[in-house]
Amino acid sequence: MNLLVILIALAAGAYALAIIERWVVYGRLSFAGPAWSALALLGRESLLARKSDRLFFEMAPVLLLVAGLMAVAVIPLAPGIIITDLATGALFLNAALAYVLVALIMAGWGPNGAYGMIAGWRFLGQFIAYAMLIVMPITAVAMRAESLSTVAIVASQEQLWNVLYQPIGFVLFVVAAMGLAWLPPLDLPNAPGELAGGVEAEYTGVRLAVLRLARMVIILALAGATVTFYLGGWMGPWLPAMAWSGIKILLVAAAMLGIGRYMPRIREARYLSLSWKLGISLALANIFLVGVIALVVPI
Repeated sequence: MNLLVILIALAAGAYALAIIERWVVYGRLSFAGPAWSALALLGRESLLARKSDRLFFEMAPVLLLVAGLMAVAVIPLAPGIIITDLATGALFLNAALAYVLVALIMAGWGPNGAYGMIAGWRFLGQFIAYAMLIVMPITAVAMRAESLSTVAIVASQEQLWNVLYQPIGFVLFVVAAMGLAWLPPLDLPNAPGELAGGVEAEYTGVRLAVLRLARMVIILALAGATVTFYLGGWMGPWLPAMAWSGIKILLVAAAMLGIGRYMPRIREARYLSLSWKLGISLALANIFLVGVIALVVPI
């Protein structure tokens, strides 16, 4: 039953996110737009590059979707509403999302096209930049909860949400999440206007529809992780727990989609430099501060 509820919520969330993205990009609110776009893609011929690596080309969108679904599996939407409450759920989420890199490199390499290949290797640079900024804030969150279980992490925020307890970790995690989901200004793997679609350049029809659906699931998984780790998960007054989770996840996802579009695209080398020189220093400081506060003023 939990699996069915979460899959229905995920499908509804992905569609709502597609509506929000179209609104942000085109400035028009169209509730039927994503459905028509999906039907157009499903009805379009799926072209195959002449000298492609067929296995990589076919498997990349599927692997990306599987990675997103695996990450969603450990995100609780309400007490008891979770696919699997692992004792190491926070680390499992990070491990599942590591396959995003594998999928995008496969998507770039498989078609044997210049734009896609450059995009895949660009994302490898982004991975080196955001990898530690995903893990280290999770470490601080787990320190407070004294657990890696995502359910325990939500429960630990009953008195005070982590966004107030460790705001540095929150900012670092959101920036890293935007890099992982290749959202503007960290959208180097597709770079509209520069790489002609990048990793999506050679995909058409059903394959492109799966790739875009997978990206929506990845964004929702990261927004769900942000809500779980920093925004109190399902906690909130008056409304049912699951309603609070849905509202928070959609608001975080909408913010991730919208804010970066007003910033200039950043080069992967610059992102890497800032992440390692400034980001890791701040992440270590965040871990130290959380440890000191936990010893002096347990909350």
